[in-house]
Amino acid sequence: MEIVTPEKVVVSQEVNSVVAPGSLGEFGVLEGHVPFLTGIEPGELRYSTGSETVQLAVTSGFAEVSENKVSILVDAAERLQDIDVERARQAMERARERLSKDRASNKDIDFMRAEVALKRAVARIKVVEKTK
Repeated sequence: MEIVTPEKVVVSQEVNSVVAPGSLGEFGVLEGHVPFLTGIEPGELRYSTGSETVQLAVTSGFAEVSENKVSILVDAAERLQDIDVERARQAMERARERLSKDRASNKDIDFMRAEVALKRAVARIKVVEKTK
């Protein structure tokens, strides 16, 4: 499996299984899975190696399963232990505040960017809170 962002390769290793947030819902991949391509939505991505399960928060992107390899290309991916939940909560509040403003009278606000920021913050918070 490989998880790649524009900045770096986040993960590149042999895994037993992958569970990711696809555009049509959560999907799982085991060895011998049929090839497919799907969108990735902001949310939790999990993979297991032996008895260890690793959790990451991912943003939008794509996943390809082909020839016993899972390739995931996303804008950002953070391991559970690297998520600053307080920073994520602040980002969520800022994004909600921007989105609550009237679109017609606030042409300077990039509402699409605010929606993406909100989804990313919510995904990060959910990953952290799920483990509590």
